[in-house]
Amino acid sequence: QVQLVESGGGLVQPGGSLTLSCAASGSIFSINVMGWYRQAPGNQRELVAHITTGGTPTYIDSVKGRFTIARDNAKNTVYLEMNSLKPEDTAVYYCNADVSTRLGSRGAYWGQGTQVTVSS
Repeated sequence: QVQLVESGGGLVQPGGSLTLSCAASGSIFSINVMGWYRQAPGNQRELVAHITTGGTPTYIDSVKGRFTIARDNAKNTVYLEMNSLKPEDTAVYYCNADVSTRLGSRGAYWGQGTQVTVSS
């Protein structure tokens, strides 16, 4: 089995910063793309950013220039640095990883989610 554990959410004022972390553990052979999604109340879950094994990032337009995704392959960990936060960034943020396991299977795994609230 594979587990993803997120941390770093919280309450922040508009213009503030937060950094989310997500560590993967378990029967991991390799991790392909890792990413962050978010879901606000009443909205569908949307991709925020993802990053390849080689470190190539992709962002949705609304976070470009404000968010930075990074990963540490040795630690099976992905980060999301969020700056200049806006109230519309308020959501539950989920980590996602495309994992090849030592058992020979491959699949997408999700973290439990961490709340980010941007409010004054």
